[in-house]
Amino acid sequence: MKQLSYTYRLLSIVTALIVALSTWAKIPSGYYNNLNGKTGEELKTAAHQIINPHMTPDSYSTYYTNLKVTFMQTDLHPGSSQWWDMYSNQVFYAPSFSGLNREHSFPKSWWGGSTSIPPYVDLNHLYPSEMKANTAKSNFPLGEVSSASFNNGVSKVGTPVSGHGGGASTVFEPADEYKGDFARTYFYMVTCYQNMTWKYTYMAQNNAYPSLQPWAIKMLLKWAADDPVSQKEIDRNEAVYRIQNNRNPFIDFPNLAEYIWGDRNGELFYTTLVPEEPSGDPVLTSPVDHMDLEFSEVAIGSSSSATLILRGDNITNKLQLMLTGSNRNMYKVSETLIDPTRVNTTTGCEISITYTPSELGEHVGTLTIFDYDDSGSSINVMLHGECLPVPTLNAIKAIDATEIMPDSYIANWEVPQGDNVDYYIVSRTVNINGTATTYELEAEDNWLKIEDFDKSDSESYTVQSVRLGYRSPMSNVIFVKHSGIVDINNDLPLEIIVDNGLITFNTAVPQADARIYDISGRIVASFNVITPGMSITLPAGVYFVTTATHPVPVKFIF
Repeated sequence: MKQLSYTYRLLSIVTALIVALSTWAKIPSGYYNNLNGKTGEELKTAAHQIINPHMTPDSYSTYYTNLKVTFMQTDLHPGSSQWWDMYSNQVFYAPSFSGLNREHSFPKSWWGGSTSIPPYVDLNHLYPSEMKANTAKSNFPLGEVSSASFNNGVSKVGTPVSGHGGGASTVFEPADEYKGDFARTYFYMVTCYQNMTWKYTYMAQNNAYPSLQPWAIKMLLKWAADDPVSQKEIDRNEAVYRIQNNRNPFIDFPNLAEYIWGDRNGELFYTTLVPEEPSGDPVLTSPVDHMDLEFSEVAIGSSSSATLILRGDNITNKLQLMLTGSNRNMYKVSETLIDPTRVNTTTGCEISITYTPSELGEHVGTLTIFDYDDSGSSINVMLHGECLPVPTLNAIKAIDATEIMPDSYIANWEVPQGDNVDYYIVSRTVNINGTATTYELEAEDNWLKIEDFDKSDSESYTVQSVRLGYRSPMSNVIFVKHSGIVDINNDLPLEIIVDNGLITFNTAVPQADARIYDISGRIVASFNVITPGMSITLPAGVYFVTTATHPVPVKFIF
């Protein structure tokens, strides 16, 4: 590394100052101190240590119930109720989210699709997207399109130009006015989550540095330069910071990427014109003063929790935490006195706040953090929760799977009219060599693409809706075989007779490989062969029977 002179360093960051000046006053003092004097891999890791610890929803249900409200803070046109959709030119207005999806701009399938890890709920790459554009984008990498199969005037999907795609045959190209937005989003993602193992590596690499494929670095740096930071990004960065307490440094410092991946790799990066000596003054960089901490909507009798990160530098006094406001008794903080050694770290200290309402309605409280320095400074965090009645949910009707391929299919269902639903749980039962395994998947819409179908002999699925953490009754069962849909019926030659506390098989000939499933698709009994008149007993419930010569499930109630 080489030490830059003051003059050279001034020239190297003046462009960033012009673009980002309006945001600097809002960056907490000391927030980016650890970036100073670093470059390349060391600089990227320093950025990772700053932005990786951040607040995330306490549950999948919290994510769904809060996200539309959150988007209204981050993704509306200024002074308007119009959603800011970077994927189409259609006009949608809040508070309705109809016609839009919650889009992971960095595809969730790239990390395996898990909904229980921070990237799934990270607002820095979540945007509202028109449904058709979102579907067309799928999980394709970014790239420039040579021949489009989808083009709505804003988004393109199609064959990549030479050198783009990282081996993918299809890429997604955003409009020129948003290419820098997506580039800085991807810079953030591979920095914040640089230690993750990616399932798909069209653009990302499975290492902490550089974490991007060479072709992707070249393209993203060009996109970032051609489409500089906009006021939209600046405003959104501030809004996200107030919600989850971390920032996108590639918006705050537009040339930071050049020091990590570009032509300035090898030069020392500084956040100010003249590198300052650490003042030694105590500063609390997280949480931000007067931030809103939103709890999920809660059904009466239930609770919702949120995690708050306390992080600072040079703090010597113990931090005191106090709840105030007329609704303070509905909130509880896990700790009220925090040792400064836990706060003066790169990851900070996590505390938990629980909202347990005792009555219906909206409840506001304030968490005050004080005594972290000798001047009497304090930071206030505004707590917002809403208590609703316990929901009533009707059973969903599961319907035939569609687009059945050797390795995938789409599970479908119908939602009872009038039901208010947060999300859906699909119970997928996979049958492999006579063994049935059931596991749950979450879905936002009334369909879900099922992958790895080629690894099973046959499958079934049921669906439930979820609202405020409560589940609807289980739906009917849909069976899927590689030859297509198998509908439930009661046709001969296999008939089930239930009488006098017995289940009797009425069949003209013996049938091999008999299996009995419960309504969740779990095998509850199996027989090498069943013979005419054979009788058994089971616990009360709804069941389905298949045999080798009668693969169409026969339903019976016992």
